[in-house]
Amino acid sequence: MDSINTKPELLAPCGSMESLYAALKSGCDAVYIGGRLFSARQNAENFSHEDILDAVGVCHRHGVKIYQAINIAVFDSEIPKLLDEIKFACDSGIDGLIVQDRAVERIVRESCPEMPLHASTQMTLHFSDGVLWAKEHDYSRVVLSRELSQDIIRHLSGLGVETEIFVHGALCMSVSGQCYLSAMIGSRSANRGLCAGACRLPFSSTGKPRDKYALSLKDLTLIEDAEELNEIGASSLKIEGRMKRPEYVSAATGEFRAALDGKAYDYNLLRSAFSRSGFTDGYFRGKHDSDMFGARSYEDVTDMTSSLSLIHEKYKSEFQRFTLSMSLTIRRQENAVLTATDGVETVTIMGAVPQEAINRPLTPEAAASQLGKLGGTLYRPGEITAEIEPGLMLPLSELNSLRRQAVEKLDNLRQEKLTLKKPFTPADYLPEAYEMAKKQTKWWVSVERIAQLEKVNCDRVIIPLSLAEEYVNAGYDPKKAILSPPRFTLHAEKVEAELTAAKALGFKTAMASNSGYVRMLPRLGFGTVGGFGLNITNSLSADEYALDGLKALTLSYELKAAQLNGIRASVPKGAVLFGRLPLMVMANCPIKAETGCKACSHSLTDRTGTVFPVTCRMRDGEDYNELLNSKILYLPDKLSYFNIDFGILMFTDESPEEAKEILEDYRSGISHRDGRDYTNGLYFRGVL
Repeated sequence: MDSINTKPELLAPCGSMESLYAALKSGCDAVYIGGRLFSARQNAENFSHEDILDAVGVCHRHGVKIYQAINIAVFDSEIPKLLDEIKFACDSGIDGLIVQDRAVERIVRESCPEMPLHASTQMTLHFSDGVLWAKEHDYSRVVLSRELSQDIIRHLSGLGVETEIFVHGALCMSVSGQCYLSAMIGSRSANRGLCAGACRLPFSSTGKPRDKYALSLKDLTLIEDAEELNEIGASSLKIEGRMKRPEYVSAATGEFRAALDGKAYDYNLLRSAFSRSGFTDGYFRGKHDSDMFGARSYEDVTDMTSSLSLIHEKYKSEFQRFTLSMSLTIRRQENAVLTATDGVETVTIMGAVPQEAINRPLTPEAAASQLGKLGGTLYRPGEITAEIEPGLMLPLSELNSLRRQAVEKLDNLRQEKLTLKKPFTPADYLPEAYEMAKKQTKWWVSVERIAQLEKVNCDRVIIPLSLAEEYVNAGYDPKKAILSPPRFTLHAEKVEAELTAAKALGFKTAMASNSGYVRMLPRLGFGTVGGFGLNITNSLSADEYALDGLKALTLSYELKAAQLNGIRASVPKGAVLFGRLPLMVMANCPIKAETGCKACSHSLTDRTGTVFPVTCRMRDGEDYNELLNSKILYLPDKLSYFNIDFGILMFTDESPEEAKEILEDYRSGISHRDGRDYTNGLYFRGVL
């Protein structure tokens, strides 16, 4: 099989069987799909088990790989169904699994090690240690965060593991895996595949959100950068859009296929298929500015409507991705013989015995011309030769039959060869039921300013890495502190240097908000605590991070209290129990884009008038801002529902006196609500 290109894999999204055929007929090299369970696009049509079997067959017949996204955060109660889904994927011949939750990693490693794993962009892997962590944990591919520049992508693509980058489609305002906005507002978790897209609704930094979309970015396209994409080192170029129409899939796949092959492409068709006031390549170019923002307009909708029939016409025919060479031999009193090859497999087809020609004998030229009529197949004509003894005739219908049989046999051989079932060894991964004695909760305090520690007497303190020197100069014990490095960084070398300097000051422990830090921090000599950004929602994932050497784990605040209590961990486990919970990590500042820094309001207002504070970390030299919840998590009177080793009180703008009072509330278990707007978070209502 000589695939039409030797360039990076062009990976197309498929939310339905119709989208799958649209992608195949438009020239993709691979597709990714989701099943009816455990897919991060639960609102797509998705694929039943029967559909998956059909999809695997048709993809492999086309010489195209098919990956299944099993990429949501999983609860302990769902482990039996997760096992069934992974086993089915192994049995069906799926070529790889796209994974967010480390429970999938554990199951695949122990029950089906032949199944390739791709670390989802939801794992927030965006610097060298993250990519190397995935490599060391036997992930065959890392799907990089969307917020990276071409220079960073080039560097990460040279670390010895496949990288996959997004080249077209929707851009989330938040770094993937670190968005809790939809969950907190309406219990529809992005980490569970049910994002409600709240960021696409009106928001403004001026307090007047009408017709302002401060959290909505334009869609990405890197089609004009096709030449660079071919040589940047990424193994796979990914189009986003499993929830979009087949026409969108066809347009995006077809135009990128043309661009990557050095052919003319239709930018306007791409835009009419779907855009939000046009496109951006901002992150790829390192330009985080107001030009990246845009919302879906009336004109965008009408452009799409008018282009659907045109796009639909473009994927009626098969994409001819293979070259078919054929050799025909016709001799008297012998069966005609057609030998055909696609460059990998060779087949021989026996035909009828030729007849003596009465009028016009069959010529080699006529036979070759007839055999070369490959429309409607996956093949374009290669070298076609015919050796025919003079004076013989073979009906054109017989030549057509020979060609048809050869094509079908090659297609079947390809499908059989590429559909590799992977052996699955069943095992029991359910955590054992156990009675857990009531723990004595320790209190950890997280601060934004060192002054907030003046009046508190807690068990541990969590401080930003940038405040390490100030903390020591204020006379506090560095051994009691947990350093919190930036949750997202484009300058990992700078962060590493700051951590090294902090180590010299006597700091011993730091917090890992993503798996990159799970590798970096121990490498620098730090004891490591897992942060909430690891999105730990089940016992298997907790155990995997404990095996990585983490000394304590902060569990996801998308868990109910009962779920959190039930997670079995071999190291201390805790949760955030107070504060304005971070809802987004934003590599582009929505306030700066709307009003500029001088008029910064430090908040965004939604269409209901609800105000969400924004913590500016860019002014401290970091690469992101955080959108915080409008309500403060406050539940000292609910502590009887929790059985954890430590609770984190997250202070943002509280004064030292307020910090002291709140800590006393939690120590006493008595609520002193003062009229402020409080919430129980998700600990009692949970997420879908």
